[in-house]
Amino acid sequence: MDFTEELKSQFPIGKFLKPPLLQSSESILGPLFFSPKPETLTLLSSSKTLCPHPLFSPPPKLTLSRFLSTSSSSLLPSTSTSIASQFDDVGTHQHPNGSLSDQDYNRLRLLYCPLNNTAIAFFPTGDNNDQLGFLVISAKGSRFDVLSDEDDAVFTVVNRLNGRIRGILVNPVEEFYSAFQGNSLVNVGYLLAFTMYSVHWFSVKVSKASESTTKPVVSYLGFKLFKTCSVVGACWSPHLPEESVVLLQSGDFFMFDVNARESKGKRLRVSWTDDDLSSSQSCAWLGVEFSWHPRILIVARMDAVFLVDFRCDDCNVSLLAKIDMLNLYAPVEKELFHAFSKADSDGFHFVLASDSLLVLCDVRRPLMPVLQWAHGLDKPSYIVSFRLSELRSNSRDNRFEWANESGFGIMLGSFSNCEFSLFCYGPSLPGQGGPFASEISKIFKSLYAWELPSGLLLSGCDCQCGSCLVREEFSKDALPVWIDWHQKKDIVLGFGILNSNLSALFHEADEFGGFTLIRLMSSGKLEAQRYCASWDPIKKFEPAHGASMLHFENNLLCCMGGMDYRFRKTYKYLKFDYLSAHLGGNLTELLDSKMKNSFDGLQQKCSLSIEFHEILCEKLNICGFSRFRTLPDISIVFGDISLPSSVREVALKRIWACSPMELLQLAFSRYAEILEVCSDEKASLEFSVVPDLPQLPPFFLRKHFCRSSKWSQKFQRSDAIVGPVLPLPILVTLHELQNGCPYSQEVGKFSSEEELNIRCDEVMQVASEMAVSDSAAKSHNDHAVSLADDRDDLWVDSQKSKPFIWYNPTAFECTMRDDNRALKDTVFSNFISKVPERPSSPKDKADGIALNLFDDLCPIALKYDDCTTNITPPELKTFNVLKRQFSRWQDGFSPYRDFCTRFNLKKQRK
Repeated sequence: MDFTEELKSQFPIGKFLKPPLLQSSESILGPLFFSPKPETLTLLSSSKTLCPHPLFSPPPKLTLSRFLSTSSSSLLPSTSTSIASQFDDVGTHQHPNGSLSDQDYNRLRLLYCPLNNTAIAFFPTGDNNDQLGFLVISAKGSRFDVLSDEDDAVFTVVNRLNGRIRGILVNPVEEFYSAFQGNSLVNVGYLLAFTMYSVHWFSVKVSKASESTTKPVVSYLGFKLFKTCSVVGACWSPHLPEESVVLLQSGDFFMFDVNARESKGKRLRVSWTDDDLSSSQSCAWLGVEFSWHPRILIVARMDAVFLVDFRCDDCNVSLLAKIDMLNLYAPVEKELFHAFSKADSDGFHFVLASDSLLVLCDVRRPLMPVLQWAHGLDKPSYIVSFRLSELRSNSRDNRFEWANESGFGIMLGSFSNCEFSLFCYGPSLPGQGGPFASEISKIFKSLYAWELPSGLLLSGCDCQCGSCLVREEFSKDALPVWIDWHQKKDIVLGFGILNSNLSALFHEADEFGGFTLIRLMSSGKLEAQRYCASWDPIKKFEPAHGASMLHFENNLLCCMGGMDYRFRKTYKYLKFDYLSAHLGGNLTELLDSKMKNSFDGLQQKCSLSIEFHEILCEKLNICGFSRFRTLPDISIVFGDISLPSSVREVALKRIWACSPMELLQLAFSRYAEILEVCSDEKASLEFSVVPDLPQLPPFFLRKHFCRSSKWSQKFQRSDAIVGPVLPLPILVTLHELQNGCPYSQEVGKFSSEEELNIRCDEVMQVASEMAVSDSAAKSHNDHAVSLADDRDDLWVDSQKSKPFIWYNPTAFECTMRDDNRALKDTVFSNFISKVPERPSSPKDKADGIALNLFDDLCPIALKYDDCTTNITPPELKTFNVLKRQFSRWQDGFSPYRDFCTRFNLKKQRK
């Protein structure tokens, strides 16, 4: 079936069995697969300064809302979710694919110097990657010779940039022979480096010394700081080597001339339409490139590409490509452009990479792709094009000279994923389609894909066979969650292809040609390796087959801390055998075995003094414990509720209240006696003092001890009672072993968590009968047994209002949608609060002391450490004014009104 040229381009290569724009001919095209030659791997340099410090921060393991809710107890879940939603929008605008912008750029740039046949490798270095480093690569016989600084360190530019480098660009100067005289310095190129908010320019000069290679001179030309908007990218002009253009995230352009006296640059006014500006708020800009004219630019955004023409006074903007033009074979609602580059063929073509397609476009054919490939890569972020003659240089076989001079190759991939592919294309093959088709192709210059895309082993040390890929994925999954797999793999951070003239000095000619790759590794190595063209793709790379792709040593790719640790490193090893047994459900067995082995010794050693026994009993009785009882009345536990408490907290109070005194003596102790148990004098132990107020554990709002195990003349040891020093699951299990089944053969059937669940069911059953219940607060166990007999008649008197409310805080409603079992459990999300028996009034005074002055400011009862406050008449007058203002705010606050209405609570007024 014959198609028009426009219709043919709508069929992506890789989506169809026989796409119309795919051509294949081994006799004309030659081999288009490239494989590394293991014997040519050469280490050029290995230094910490090549990769001195972490290159990017580790990706967060928690979402922003989850981080805020877990790291700050003062933020409600609803507040943290609201804050996170605003920041998530900003992050989506900048990095919709979730990748880090400073991670997926090429950190290595090569500048070829034909005067002395050397190549200068530029890369970021310094403590914060804020300096330019470079090495000089030359030939010494048939071997590589690398010129470096003292002690094999890299050369560095003195000037530090004001931020981490996010891009390096070089632009060679070709017409310099007339300016060269003797050993004088000659400018061979320019260099541009940009950070997030600044752009810096340098000139590179060399001296043609006949005896040996000398260090090039990198001169600082100037910089431009952008204070209000970040830098997206920049580009050098291929027409005028001194000119460059910078693109900002706001869509503004600045043009600079390095030879100009003033480095402020010229702002290029762009007349964006309202639709373009509104779209730029939701889609980030990708980059800018020069087109066929020095005043015509191609600028790409994640949803569109524009041609910006500055030849006239009024700037003209036209649309070249939109993400909608890929709607035939890509889900447009999820598709975005992620990489953009100018094609190496001429000034008319450019390439775009979306989530699923690689698209070659022509500025002369707006909104119409020239070629499309289904790339099959995960989040591609870097793209670069070469002539096929650069990829198949130094060849012994000249049969494919036409393909070398006519074809092009596009490398697409991601440095973070260590995955790259090569896409070859060119004009129609000669002799195919008859003389008429050949004449048409000459006029319209149609382009075709040459063979299917092929994978490219950029690192040269990985095997891409199925078994090795599966083994690598299993190794990544086996790593702990706090370790990023990038730390365990030596990945490529940047690469460049060595000039063919210089490469010919190191390697003999291959049968079908090849190229020499210079790459920068995350381990701090600069390597060179030869790639040769072959007929077959690499199915199994023998040198790396079966070897582990993840290494034990860190490659310092992720930031794990700041500067060097300045203090003495002392490691303390703690045994968590009890915690491990509790989490695994084996706490009963562990305690049983421990007690069997050490029971005799404990009987002899554990003897409390009568004095301490009396002090401890008095202290615990003040807190609400009773010495001679088994299970307390539920009314005692509910009467102890002073703050809004969850069902689990009330259940814990009930368990603490029913614990016998001989068991509580193990949970509470004098602080001085704890230090005697600790064998390490340097260990720091912190326990909170038991409060004097009548309240059951867990104790809230109490002060911690002022000192730990290190004392001074100002802070002496105290005999205060602290605790609990043993966790409740251990005490409950000890109680069961002592009274239920001591040293029995069925100890594994008891579980402290099951005991706690039973108490939670009892509390929820009682709360449902004696508390005003919210519709959102529902029991999680339909088999709970009623405990009405355990309560006084006060609780079940239908004539009296219920003294408690049982509700689910609205702050938990948004969090309940998350897949978090703890928050879904009603014992955590349902709260019980006490209602005041009567509205208090600030008029209740005795001798100038106001009683319960703040009770009527809250619809639930709160218990303070000190319920009486000395107050003067002027203070009382000021308080009444503030109270009226607060009361008016309560009346206008809808959540408060709804809360009072829902539970039939009276709003107090002055």
